Amino acid sequence: MSSTTPRPAPRLLLPALVAVAALIAGVLVAAGRAEAAETLLSQGKPASSSSKEGSSYSSGKAVDGDLTSTRWASLEGSDPQWIRVDLGAVTPISRVKLFWEAAYGRAYKIQVSADAASWTTIYSTTSGDGGQDDLTGLSGSGRYVRMYGTARGTEYGYSLYEFQVFGGDTATPSPTPTVTPTVPPGDTFVVAAAGDIAAQCTASSSSCAHPKTAAQVQAMNPEFVITMGDNQYDDARLSDFQNYYDKTWGKFKSKTRPVAGNHETYDPAGTYAGYKGYFGSIATPQGKTYYSYDRGNWHFVALDSNYFDQTAQINWLKADLAANTKGCVAAYWHHPLFSSGEHGNDPVSKPVWKILYDARADLVLNGHDHHYERFAPQNPDAQADPEGIVEILGGMGGASPYNIENVQPNSQKRLQDIYGVLKLKFGPDSFSSQLIGTDGAVKDSSPTYTCH
Repeated sequence: MSSTTPRPAPRLLLPALVAVAALIAGVLVAAGRAEAAETLLSQGKPASSSSKEGSSYSSGKAVDGDLTSTRWASLEGSDPQWIRVDLGAVTPISRVKLFWEAAYGRAYKIQVSADAASWTTIYSTTSGDGGQDDLTGLSGSGRYVRMYGTARGTEYGYSLYEFQVFGGDTATPSPTPTVTPTVPPGDTFVVAAAGDIAAQCTASSSSCAHPKTAAQVQAMNPEFVITMGDNQYDDARLSDFQNYYDKTWGKFKSKTRPVAGNHETYDPAGTYAGYKGYFGSIATPQGKTYYSYDRGNWHFVALDSNYFDQTAQINWLKADLAANTKGCVAAYWHHPLFSSGEHGNDPVSKPVWKILYDARADLVLNGHDHHYERFAPQNPDAQADPEGIVEILGGMGGASPYNIENVQPNSQKRLQDIYGVLKLKFGPDSFSSQLIGTDGAVKDSSPTYTCH
């Protein structure tokens, strides 16, 4: 690290107060609610289906407890199709969770039966959008429970990673809280991330990559999704978002935390017209195209690198970081300060890197160059620094790949001619990453880093 820019001292945290607050909150929440006890009934039970795409996609794959790798898939191109599970005895049903693969049901019913001959519908929709459907508050009883699909959401068939049925005891337990002095639940969470995503193609083309990367996001079932710009190619019109991005990554729109890239500025209808028109307030949750949010002990900062030359955003960033009380910081935007790819290093990001470095940020995510690259911790001057920031360049979301041209210092892993999604695991005081290829295989894994 340069002797002229000393790293600020670590933030003074108050772990005892945080722990006490978490425990008090747990007591208040537990004392204020009384929930029906629900039991997962379907896992490992006998299952059958109207059809299967092949021996690798049998109905039993949807009740084996594997949410990311194995799945049931029906034959393609025909309706209706169904999958059912035999619970072994007539049981009250209160909830069903469907973990859809890319081939999902737009119109389907959840039905129960005592004899697998006469069926009663306990849920019905004609506007399914894939992803994960968590159907709560159901009322009905049956030995057999099935998903009965009447209209496919894609040109393919129906496919479920998991078909979960809950029920059993519906008595209301006594609201007696149990306080255990452990780490608050949910402090470890998974985020999916990529940039440079939706080329103007659809799943009907075998060479179209963004449907395949979207399938990996779905398999991860992340808590939320980060995009690092150039979400839609080439000019990011609203119609392009609707015709391409929305058909794949649009399944995760409600839990996406996007930023814009340079292609979002090319819209003939005006800078960001399509981007804002498609994402709405999701793109500007705090009224600007840059914003921040918290999850657990992490503070996330989403920035607009098209306008790093404007003082308003820079002043906002400084104020935002000064007000931050979380122990870990991650930031993301489109143009990387460091890149071994065709675009190379982009100095527009250096002032922002300096601000983040001084605030003891931990992770930066970027796109723009269409390859994958992971850097060791470093400072804004590209000097290796164990107290520095880890940069990961994830521009392999679906746009045509770029070449590695000029390897930069501290670059630990580089992959070109590959499509994939970053799987980021955040803990209370640490993080790690994997690159998941479109074949579901892990292409790279980072060390586990401790927050500064």
